[in-house]
Amino acid sequence: MRSAQAAIERLCDPVAEVSAHYMIARTGEVTQLVDEALRAWHAGAGEWHGQDDINSRSIGIELDNGGFHPFPEAQMSALEMLLSGLLTRWDIASDGVIGHSDMAPGRKIDPGPHFDWARLARQGLAAAEPAISDGDPALAGYTCAASPQDLKQAIALRWGRLGATLRTG
Repeated sequence: MRSAQAAIERLCDPVAEVSAHYMIARTGEVTQLVDEALRAWHAGAGEWHGQDDINSRSIGIELDNGGFHPFPEAQMSALEMLLSGLLTRWDIASDGVIGHSDMAPGRKIDPGPHFDWARLARQGLAAAEPAISDGDPALAGYTCAASPQDLKQAIALRWGRLGATLRTG
């Protein structure tokens, strides 16, 4: 979307059949669109750690960023505050914080190559890079059916260099 407001309008349009619990603008403004206790339609088809129907077991956060440029400090700070509260309120482990590209390799690429997963991991707000000795992507959470190329791309988006060490084919 061209702006956070345009994204909010689409996420609130019943015809679009897509929604999210939260939208964070580049300015750091957080807008709640769906009550946390209700299901939103943000994830679509995918799987993580062997669980599908991600919409029924997640809280969707959309970020006003096309994924091809850095995320502003105000936006990242707002995300950190929101995640901190969500993880506490819902007793979510840090490895439960994922991007669309993690649960739907090949179909989704967001939040994209410029998202600072390591920053979140340093604060316990996302999983740290896993130490995987046998190279099995499923040990890192990637259980969705995907081509080796799509899986490698998703892993590289999330873990950077780890994508080269995991067996994907």
